[in-house]
Amino acid sequence: MNLSITVVLIMITVATSMIGFNKPEFINRWMFIPYLIKNRKQWDRFITSGFIHKDYMHLLFNMFTFYFFGGFVEQFLAYQFGGTSGGIIFILFYLIGIIVSDIPTYLKNQDNSYYRALGASGGTAATVFASIIIMPLADICLFGILCLPGFILGGIFLIYSYVKGKNSDDAINHDAHLYGAIFGILFILIISPESLLQFIEQIKSYRPF
Repeated sequence: MNLSITVVLIMITVATSMIGFNKPEFINRWMFIPYLIKNRKQWDRFITSGFIHKDYMHLLFNMFTFYFFGGFVEQFLAYQFGGTSGGIIFILFYLIGIIVSDIPTYLKNQDNSYYRALGASGGTAATVFASIIIMPLADICLFGILCLPGFILGGIFLIYSYVKGKNSDDAINHDAHLYGAIFGILFILIISPESLLQFIEQIKSYRPF
């Protein structure tokens, strides 16, 4: 049985997250803490924080989303660059997505010793939005109830993340969602510029009814 890279990344994330559920010291060392990154040079936290989660629901939501969209992006890259090269690019895409999505948060909170964050949301958001650029008319369903074309739901999500990131009135790192999404969009447009024209043509053909 051949495991996809998407499934392997999920397995690793599930394993490290479950270790963290039982070992607070493990979570504390892997968590995204800008203050410690700056003052103790613990740059590895940019990546390790993407492989741990707050609880089972947090883990399930991120990995469930990544499973469906990650598989599609992985196949797209394999088609574009070949199996091996495409696989390497996919891994780098996911890891860089986690890193890039946290850079604005790091700059904002590097002197805040109380700030903490964790989870694969940045990499997951990058994957979701990369797939939206490739297939903007494919439906994305929220909780199996509300289904909208990806480009519509994605636009709503970007606006929501931007507004919530500005307000900072909850414990969710909305900036990671926003910048992860932007990275996913730019990534696809850079490696596959023709995707922009295809995206526009598909949007133009959209009819809500």
